[in-house]
Amino acid sequence: MAIQVSSDTVSDIAKKVDYSDYIILGFVALATVAWFTKGKLWSVSKREVSVVPATTKLSASRSIVQKMRDSLANAQQNKNAVVFYGSQTGTAEDYATRLAKEGHQKYGLRTMTADMEDYDYDNLDEFPDDSVAIFVVATYGEGEPTDNSTAFFEFIQDENSIFSEGKTVDEKPLESMQYVAFGLGNKTYEHYNAMVKICDRALTKLGATALTDYGMGDDGDGTMEEDFITWKDAMWSALALRLGLEEREATYEASFSVMEDAELTPDSASVFLGEPSKKHLTKAAKPFNANNPYFGPIASSKELFQTRDRNCLHLEIDLAGSGLKYKTGDHVAVWPTNPDQEVDRLLAALGLVTKRDVVFRLKAQDSTSKIPVPQPTTYDACLRYYLEICGPVSRQLMGTLAQFAPSEQVKFEVTRLAQDKDYFHSKVSRPHLNLAQMLQMISGAPWPIPFSVILESCGKLQPRYYSISSSSIVNPAVVSITAIVESKKFEDHQNVLNGVTTNYLLALSRKKNGESDPHPYGLSYNIAGPREKYADIKVPIHIRQSNFKLPADSSLPVVMVGPGTGVAPFRAFIQERAHQAQNGMQIGKTLLFYGCRNESEDFLYKDEWKQYKEILGDALEIDLAFSRQGPEKVYVQHRLAKRGAEVRSMLETGTFYLCGDAAHMARDVNNELIKLLGEETVKKMRSSQRHQEDVWS
Repeated sequence: MAIQVSSDTVSDIAKKVDYSDYIILGFVALATVAWFTKGKLWSVSKREVSVVPATTKLSASRSIVQKMRDSLANAQQNKNAVVFYGSQTGTAEDYATRLAKEGHQKYGLRTMTADMEDYDYDNLDEFPDDSVAIFVVATYGEGEPTDNSTAFFEFIQDENSIFSEGKTVDEKPLESMQYVAFGLGNKTYEHYNAMVKICDRALTKLGATALTDYGMGDDGDGTMEEDFITWKDAMWSALALRLGLEEREATYEASFSVMEDAELTPDSASVFLGEPSKKHLTKAAKPFNANNPYFGPIASSKELFQTRDRNCLHLEIDLAGSGLKYKTGDHVAVWPTNPDQEVDRLLAALGLVTKRDVVFRLKAQDSTSKIPVPQPTTYDACLRYYLEICGPVSRQLMGTLAQFAPSEQVKFEVTRLAQDKDYFHSKVSRPHLNLAQMLQMISGAPWPIPFSVILESCGKLQPRYYSISSSSIVNPAVVSITAIVESKKFEDHQNVLNGVTTNYLLALSRKKNGESDPHPYGLSYNIAGPREKYADIKVPIHIRQSNFKLPADSSLPVVMVGPGTGVAPFRAFIQERAHQAQNGMQIGKTLLFYGCRNESEDFLYKDEWKQYKEILGDALEIDLAFSRQGPEKVYVQHRLAKRGAEVRSMLETGTFYLCGDAAHMARDVNNELIKLLGEETVKKMRSSQRHQEDVWS
């Protein structure tokens, strides 16, 4: 089951908290754990954050104010606009980059972006009063900060925070700061855009001045991009008025120089051909983590079902010798590879087919800019392994592309797409075109687009997360993935929207099993990987910790709701309880509500449930809902309601778990649960960790 727990749609995952470490940290640990366990606990645990005490002298490298001053020797050229971003999957980072570029090109601001985890905040009171801070923050999980913004939010909300020169919270230390803010959220979650609201409230309390109302984007309704564009256009108008900025004609200025290196070839040992980190390039691979994945051998794979329009995979990945450990309920991240067809399509659209193996280096035009991909690398490797080339296209990009249109007729079309929201939706968004498809739709001729535009416009190719469907007690050296292969066909257009990672996994599975059948959707991949590092059917992965856990006391009852691949973590839970029963432990009532279309078509793990039933006996019960079997559609919420009295009784001491689609199923199930228990009871269960969710949209 693919996890989409953050509405910061696609930035960047880091190592998580190991709670055993906190045992020795005394009072500080208790305070930290209290922060991380508040609210809903289905979300992943946060990365370890080393918060520098407020009285500690800041090093220049972690001082945002010093960074603004050090960017250029000339004081008149110091940065006067900083775009801070709190990002989990890449979207907030992308928005921050776009805001910084637009602020510079259109309004002459001296901008920089700032990853929130790169800085300390006790000298924010020195933020220049002639500058502006822009905050782009995603809400992660159920009203929690992203991993890279945790320390920032802890600091600005702490009543005991002390700023430079000993200023306290009560002294309004941020009186000199002017700011605007945009949040990325999802209305299907209870705490919609909680972090931008907290950001605005905390900054105002500290004395900062909001130059305009904060904006909110909704990923649940699929309007995030247009919400962002609407907000930013109004925001720039307000800033121009408040700060006396003059709008000028925006012309593209590259953030990076792309320098081809004739002395290097793909055979050169220093050239990145898709290696995810320098450790893999130098063969000093360990330790493996969120920044340095493990190339895990696929021990076994099978298709749980295959129908005309869907496939479901079960894969087992061997962790032996990797040093990676997981616990039941954790997530595994898969680092995907883009399909050959899309790499070739974009190379052709850019006129780079004959230069695919040319090596290039990047040089940032500004010292505050981060190089987006490992380098030196090739055009092919960059598009295949490092950039999100299959993602949706932003309407904002059209303005830049118009400058490089191969003809006046094409320029007219691109300009129309940029200016007409409805036209863009009908031509690009609704057919789900990616960048290369859109370029070829507009013009069959190659586009003279600088490669720097591609680097700036396509986000980093992000890992995708899946609930581990195996128990760490039963299989400590193997992680299982259960995933539906995503390939959506639409009635009103010919394009097929293929899931980047699940189709890659399908290709690996078929290769592993020696199948000669081509990929059902005509996709092919470089399965051997860069320098054949994925040979013998390996896949790059890392483990992400989660708080989605069984009760420590196995005798307590649990109620689980997981239709479709939402059953993945519950397979692990039941597998674990069966193992505990075999070892003489007392097992509480274990009730699973599982749903699928049809018992004979897509009933996952049907035979396995029988085996666990033999072990657990009356302790296990699986209540089934089939939506396309029989005269009426039956869903899991209907079965939950049918057994309301029993569920109420179990949840007096038990824990409720929910896994699956947040937009519809999870909302309907929670509404039914509120009918059964009452809203206050459900809220108390959430706060006491007895209502846990692992949902995506």
